[in-house]
Amino acid sequence: MLEAMIESAAVALYAGLLIYAAASDVRSLTIPNWVSIALAALYPIVALLAGSPLASIGAHLGFGSAILVVGFALFQFNVLGGGDAKIMAAASVWTGLTAFLPFVFWTALAGGLMALSLLLARQFIPQTQSNPAFINRLLAKQNGIPYGVAIMVGGLCAAPHLPLLSQTLTLP
Repeated sequence: MLEAMIESAAVALYAGLLIYAAASDVRSLTIPNWVSIALAALYPIVALLAGSPLASIGAHLGFGSAILVVGFALFQFNVLGGGDAKIMAAASVWTGLTAFLPFVFWTALAGGLMALSLLLARQFIPQTQSNPAFINRLLAKQNGIPYGVAIMVGGLCAAPHLPLLSQTLTLP
């Protein structure tokens, strides 16, 4: 009973923080640092409560750190935003190596579709005063793409493969 409650809370925290990051990215093209910190910091707590071995928790934290280094390299080459690199690394703490491939696959697919959609929208939909401010920000050609949305899609699609949550999310 307690284990099911912990796993349900873990799913809610993981998904909720990814959804919040995506919404923030759409609204302001930024992802608050506290979201990435909370997502990464909650993993070891949930993993300990779920009975994961310390070595496994350390491996997940190390993997997330490696992804953060790669993310910052991509940031330096202007491929990803800094907030995107941080939330991707935080989500990678949860995926570990086991669920990283589905995470990256769905993130890349969602990111490509989103980029294509925004590029088309920027060509054909005008910015107007009647649009909400965040819509005009998304339609501005000089602005980036809120890749936090793609990271959220990838993270949610990878959730059934997360080592910590796979028993909870497996359908009968």
